[in-house]
Amino acid sequence: MAKRKAPNPTDAELAILQVLWHSGPLTVRQVYESLLKQRHMGYTTVLKMLQIMTEKGLVERDESSRSHVYRPRLPQAETQRQLVGDLLDKAFAGSAARLVMSALSHTPASRAELEQVKRLLDKMEGGNP
Repeated sequence: MAKRKAPNPTDAELAILQVLWHSGPLTVRQVYESLLKQRHMGYTTVLKMLQIMTEKGLVERDESSRSHVYRPRLPQAETQRQLVGDLLDKAFAGSAARLVMSALSHTPASRAELEQVKRLLDKMEGGNP
């Protein structure tokens, strides 16, 4: 049976996932304290969001100790690929070229980032990696 695709996270859920990807598995209190540095969100809101995210399949909960520990169900790169894929389909009619051109025209890339893109393109074309 194929693994069920997790729904795309909301902005608030993505903020929680960022904390978990950066710090590793955490309790609700630890997630709450990390989030306070970037946005105001109440403890009970964080708790409820983590419960909802568990139901949606965005995080997994370890209930083996008194304080439940949460971790992302998917690695950050996989979630990013899913989000980009959905954006590609919805906003760019599946055109990767239009997505990349739009992204590069919106926010200038550094010389190092442009070199990285060039290396990726060369690799994809079968040129020199």
